Amino acid sequence: MRVVDVNPFFYPFKGGIEHRIHDTSRLLAAKGHDVTVLTGRLPGTSEEELTDDNYRIIRLKSTVINVYNPPFISSKDVLETLKGLNADVVNYNYRWAPSYNRDLKRYDGKKVFTYHNMWGEGIGMQAKVSEFNDGRFRTCLETFDHIIAVSDHVRDDLLRRGYSPEYVTSVPTGISEYPAIGKGDGDFILSLGRLVRTKGLVHLVDAMRDVDCKLIICGKGPEEGRLAKQIKKLGLEEKIELRGWVDDEEKERLMGSCRFFVMPSLFESLGLAAIELMAHGRPIVHTDVNGLPQTVKDGGISVPPKDPAALAKAMNTLLGDPDRTEELGRNAAEQSQRYKWDGLIPEIEKVYGKVISGEYSADDIRKVA
Repeated sequence: MRVVDVNPFFYPFKGGIEHRIHDTSRLLAAKGHDVTVLTGRLPGTSEEELTDDNYRIIRLKSTVINVYNPPFISSKDVLETLKGLNADVVNYNYRWAPSYNRDLKRYDGKKVFTYHNMWGEGIGMQAKVSEFNDGRFRTCLETFDHIIAVSDHVRDDLLRRGYSPEYVTSVPTGISEYPAIGKGDGDFILSLGRLVRTKGLVHLVDAMRDVDCKLIICGKGPEEGRLAKQIKKLGLEEKIELRGWVDDEEKERLMGSCRFFVMPSLFESLGLAAIELMAHGRPIVHTDVNGLPQTVKDGGISVPPKDPAALAKAMNTLLGDPDRTEELGRNAAEQSQRYKWDGLIPEIEKVYGKVISGEYSADDIRKVA
């Protein structure tokens, strides 16, 4: 197959979508498919390159405005470039870039949309803006021949919104390399991810008033200043460390040596960070939101969102019971095996093949009652 993966951002910009595109592209290329990533050109990047993993990247001339993370981006000639690539199937991954949405809607070749995040995801005004954006995007989405949802929860949500079961397939994001099982011999709790409001980190900081252990929070984002002020106000500077961005080597070390991981998220379509951590054999204290309970299952302890007392109780339970912590860690390692890319790539190939053959088409959406 000749596959074109479209996303406004790609490496060196690194997020969950970009990591999934890289993994699927290199693994499809390794199986003999012709794979191209079509993306925006960020400052300091080349117009075109062939990666060491044998897939091509084409970067379009773009305007980038850094008002948020990810920034706003508008790229030129998306439709014209797509037509010139003569793809058997195009996979699009984003809902917040009008220049891409407009041209992907007009593209009349075979195409799939991968749904990475919840419809209307966010809190407060962000949720309202997201709901508005997703409502507008619906006319674009319904021109696609099929939707791939990154979790069963995302798929179920789309079905509740009126999409036909024949129109949506769940294929979660996977991992390719499994680390050695961590020993959990570090005397600290770990939180890892972008510092944004939907991660619920203010509730974790609040919970730490009642937890006698160090917390390391890794990541960058717009909430960093707010969290630093909250930590200082509560007098938790000796207990909570905002470590910022860490490289892959340090990240792996922390994930294997932490006592356990905490995800106090308010929204979480899949929880890729949870999968990565579970592969290290460490349990997770997490909120019971969206697709997160389906991802973790019996590899951790689930608590309600926005509940610092429940977070503190769960963390103290694990700190006071090493045997249970290790049992949940073993469960987590076993659960992570469900997310091997080796078993997931054939599912993506199957969807692409059915779209190319016409078995899946935009007409399927009309089958809903």
